Amino acid sequence: MRRAAPAVAAAVALSAAVSCSAGGSGGAEAPGAGRDRAAPVSSPTAPSTAPSPAASSPESSPSPEPSSPLSGEPRTIPSVRDHESARGPGWRPAAGSAVVVAKGSEALADEGRLLAGELKTGFRSDGPVNAGDVELSLDPAGGGAPESYTLTTRDDRVRITGPDEAGVFYGTRTLKQAVRAGGAMPEGVVRDRPDRPQRGLNVDIARKHFTAGWLEARLREMADLKLNMLGLHFSDDQGFRIASDTHPEVVSQDHLSKAEVRRILALARSLHITVVPEIDSPGHLGAVLRAHPELQLRNVQGVPRQGAIDISKPGSARIVDDLLREYAQLFPGRWFHVGADEYQALTVRDPQASYPGLARAAVAKYGPNATVRDLATGWLNDRASVVRAAQKQPKAWNDGFFRGGVVAPDKDIEVEYWTGKEIGARQPGEYLAEGRKVVNLNDEYLYYVLGEPNEFAYPTGRRIYEEWTPLVLRGTTPVPARYSDQILGGRLAVWGDRAEAQTQDQVAAGIRMPLRAVAQKLWTPGPPPLSWTDFNTLADRLG
Repeated sequence: MRRAAPAVAAAVALSAAVSCSAGGSGGAEAPGAGRDRAAPVSSPTAPSTAPSPAASSPESSPSPEPSSPLSGEPRTIPSVRDHESARGPGWRPAAGSAVVVAKGSEALADEGRLLAGELKTGFRSDGPVNAGDVELSLDPAGGGAPESYTLTTRDDRVRITGPDEAGVFYGTRTLKQAVRAGGAMPEGVVRDRPDRPQRGLNVDIARKHFTAGWLEARLREMADLKLNMLGLHFSDDQGFRIASDTHPEVVSQDHLSKAEVRRILALARSLHITVVPEIDSPGHLGAVLRAHPELQLRNVQGVPRQGAIDISKPGSARIVDDLLREYAQLFPGRWFHVGADEYQALTVRDPQASYPGLARAAVAKYGPNATVRDLATGWLNDRASVVRAAQKQPKAWNDGFFRGGVVAPDKDIEVEYWTGKEIGARQPGEYLAEGRKVVNLNDEYLYYVLGEPNEFAYPTGRRIYEEWTPLVLRGTTPVPARYSDQILGGRLAVWGDRAEAQTQDQVAAGIRMPLRAVAQKLWTPGPPPLSWTDFNTLADRLG
């Protein structure tokens, strides 16, 4: 079993809500763009007095104040990628301060109101920017990367600009955290952007029911960490956890109503987080099969296989496709996860002998050389086609992709790489060499499996922080750096294998530091600027 369930700690103390990108770009940014190591790094409480880096342009440089020490880098999680130091007192909220949305940037009103509430300042939708104010402005023509921002602190003012709403929002998270950590936003200019376009958390709400309120708290926590993707695995052998209009008979007693899901989605959208639904098939369908036992896969002796649907039966595709289409309408985001992992027909020594009905169906559909694996690959492609027709980008687990055979997995399906333990396991390099896009959910570091079954151990933030990078897709060994652009990002994953092993609150506490470490490693490339001890201390300070 590969699953377990995480939960994130309470939202960062200063904010009631936060944000992430509604989708992310199609590929990772080029590797090697690191932080400006010439920029001084201060302690969380005192500014650095290190010499200034190269002089900045008159337009971007804060006004010099010779009596002030050179500013240090703002303390945030994740850390900013580039801070241009300057002399000056920085900015802190004061009586009369306001968050001001620039003329022509009215789309940032929600972000502005949120920040004003967090900093306890006033809010204006337009008008002059006075001393003590924070200005938010969109600059789509400025040439910045998606989700990037520039934050300039000078003359007792802060200006945050970006090419899109998500980038400006991330700038407000930096400002909020800097004030929280040190009382002020340091003088100077922050230029910041994510290293990977997909950054997030995956939650198995099928094996363990999580409440809507718990998921909303995770969204707020994620947003402060500049994470932008929440995966919801809501169908498995133990439960089907979202209400259905097309097949209400498959829904478990404890589930989320569609009204609750829409509330979750509205909050996520306001925080620039995309929620990615997952209906896993042709395995992990036990809850569906309890209502439709006639579709259960059985071997040549008539023994049923747990969670596996008989993909040779037309009714199997009909019910799964009904559900895929229904939830593609409910979830507005760009992606849909179709599963494809751990199909029990393929975990035996000779699938053709054990499942002759599947073998005959493979030959009938794909020709005399086709096998059960080809039938399973065809099933994956067909489900990907269904969600693609609903304007969704398909995702699938890596062990649903097979080498050889007469049917190849569609090239546009994003590979979510979690394991190298399956039968016929393929190294990550094989997927990358085929030109596939991959997302990192390495079960060695990123799997929080409730009850720690099957030799799983709860991941620690320290191990992720000190050892893991997006290139470490399997085990502890990174793939060659030439594949970096194909690795879209990663997610920490909570799986509910032993659902009662932890409460919701215990899950939230358990994933608190792992989630922060993941956020750091997906936003800022290269070794983190803080030791683990200092990172932990900063996390406590930020809440």
